[in-house]
Amino acid sequence: MGCVHGRPSAVPTPDRPPPEPKPEQAPPQEGDKGDQPAPVPAPAEKPARKERRSRSSRSVAEARLGGSFANRARGEQVAAGWPAWLSAVAGEAIDGWTPRRADSFEKIDKIGQGTYSNVYKARDTVSGKIVALKKVRFDNLEPESVRFMAREILILRRLDHPSVIKIDGLVTSRMSCSLYLVFEYMEHDLAGLVASPDIKFTEPQVKCYMNQLLSGLEHCHDRGVLHRDIKGSNLLLDNNGMLKIADFGLASFFDPSRKQPMTSRVVTLWYRPPELLLGATDYGVGVDLWSAGCILAELLAGRPIMPGRTEVSNNIPNSLKCLFILFVAYNSYVTKSCHYITVDVGEISEHLMWPETH
Repeated sequence: MGCVHGRPSAVPTPDRPPPEPKPEQAPPQEGDKGDQPAPVPAPAEKPARKERRSRSSRSVAEARLGGSFANRARGEQVAAGWPAWLSAVAGEAIDGWTPRRADSFEKIDKIGQGTYSNVYKARDTVSGKIVALKKVRFDNLEPESVRFMAREILILRRLDHPSVIKIDGLVTSRMSCSLYLVFEYMEHDLAGLVASPDIKFTEPQVKCYMNQLLSGLEHCHDRGVLHRDIKGSNLLLDNNGMLKIADFGLASFFDPSRKQPMTSRVVTLWYRPPELLLGATDYGVGVDLWSAGCILAELLAGRPIMPGRTEVSNNIPNSLKCLFILFVAYNSYVTKSCHYITVDVGEISEHLMWPETH
């Protein structure tokens, strides 16, 4: 007893003294050659793989951090009274705002109706101020429809100019599927005044309105916004002659230095420029300026100058005719010295009074 498979037992017995411990082997000195080969170091990780792994770790961390912030912001918005469906899709548009209560406004009259919205004249019961409420309903709460409205709100919050309508707030509740945009109230729109047989704009009035319109458009374009639906019904006027550009439902952000395709199905047909009629998707501020030119001619002529019913049969020929008339008028009024241009707006308006095309 005492051996297993020929190996000495480590347990001492009375007949035999315990085995002496083996002396510790000193570590090999530098230059010594032992019997065992030196350990081979692990191959170093390739720099490219290491960089990719580091970048991936950072991306995951940033995504988690960004998601954490987004969830926290969304939670704060819902706690402030915003419906969850609006905060989830349009959180940036409502950031920093608190929703107004529906019972803080008293509706007076319905003053407008569109494809997706109704407009009411109302009184703010808190301040007593008369405002305009634009009601937008989302029946199915489709995210794309909510994003569409969120873009309009973002654009309106970016703009701040006397000739651009100002949004004063939003009205909604957690249980509501609709949203009210609160605007300053304006008594008239330009289309209604032009259509009135009792109103004839004087040349100073036309200059005043056009100056305000072009000033407002310049502000929009300087801040990277294309309106894309300039027409008489979207130009509001108060009793003091102040003009404001309204209805940014078709507006879009743009950057002249970064071209990206945009839809050509914008701008009401009567005010649509030739490039959009021909299907262009690369355009800029010229689409708004063409519409502004149509407004100028409309103020002088007393009616829309290109009331076409279809794009090809009416508006493209009318657009080309308008370009030709303006070109002829420009050249006929340039003086021989070519130092300045003199234009008789009355005579040009007579050129624009061609019979309506049927």
